[in-house]
Amino acid sequence: MDRYCDASSVLSDGTRKMSPRLLAGVLLVAVSCRKSDPVADPAAVVQVKTAVASIQPFEDRVGSIGTVAVHSGHFASLSAPAPARITTVYVSVGQKVSVGTPLIAFEQTPFITAAQSAEASLAAAQRAYDRARRLADAGIVPRKDAESAAKDLAQAEAAAITARRMAQLAVVRAPISGVVTKLNASIGASADVNQPLVEVADLSALDIVFNVAPSDAAHIAPGAAVTLSAGETATGEALGVGRIMSVAGTVDSSTRSVEVRAQAPPSARALRVGETIFGQISAGTKARAIIVPIAALVPEGDGFKVFVVNAANIALARKVTVGRRTDTVAEITSGLAGGERVVTEGAYGVDDSVKVSQAR
Repeated sequence: MDRYCDASSVLSDGTRKMSPRLLAGVLLVAVSCRKSDPVADPAAVVQVKTAVASIQPFEDRVGSIGTVAVHSGHFASLSAPAPARITTVYVSVGQKVSVGTPLIAFEQTPFITAAQSAEASLAAAQRAYDRARRLADAGIVPRKDAESAAKDLAQAEAAAITARRMAQLAVVRAPISGVVTKLNASIGASADVNQPLVEVADLSALDIVFNVAPSDAAHIAPGAAVTLSAGETATGEALGVGRIMSVAGTVDSSTRSVEVRAQAPPSARALRVGETIFGQISAGTKARAIIVPIAALVPEGDGFKVFVVNAANIALARKVTVGRRTDTVAEITSGLAGGERVVTEGAYGVDDSVKVSQAR
């Protein structure tokens, strides 16, 4: 008991020395202290709100933050075919292009010169091969000389094909129809083969890429519904219900997650590459699951407990195993039976075996 409320010694030792008025004050303090002592008041209860654990169908959902990306085969990142100087830039970011539209042109002279040199080497190799074959057929030179000339001819043909292709790529053209989403080219600048200069994306073929835990991915199948909303939570702008297109069969070595691709519904507003989307992916429905409000769960160690209220209105702590959860309810897979009453609001302030009453 608090030392300021301990009036027993005063009453026993100093009663004779007190005035009537002082004695009355001490008695009043002692009485008030006893009334405030919860141990001394057997009628004290904790007011809480409760709910009954129900047995009902439960839709298992996996929540994940995703990013809008272009579907495979509908995106192109283009660079220079060889180190060269940029002479013309035909497009700008956001411009629509079709297959074959010129995007960037490089200085032509080096490519033309290389192609002409390769053609000359090919012609010389063809003449050398023709001569070596005639001499070998006549028995004048060994057959291996003709075989060596044939090998040189094949190499010259490959070099000529490459040079022709490089000359064609001196003007970078769009390989797909779409929109220019990135441009890193300026006239007069030198371009390197490892430097992406322009990107083209088909914005009519966008996916939403989610990364989920392997344990969650095991419950997701292609064709499953996914409820989409803009941003990082389910409270963002509603974008409709899409469908899962694919679930990767491997775990990413860096993120330790599984890639899940979804397609947005046609009714969704126009999405932007790189936009953040939150998805609630359907992972099946259990016909009979024990469900409690999420507020009933009280963390305990690595798991959870709930307070079960018995017929005498005593709240008893009980360890439970929690399955899937939504924003409002949780599935209990063991430790609780349907029909039992559990504490919801006020559960964090309840001790084991305390008497409770229903708050209004």
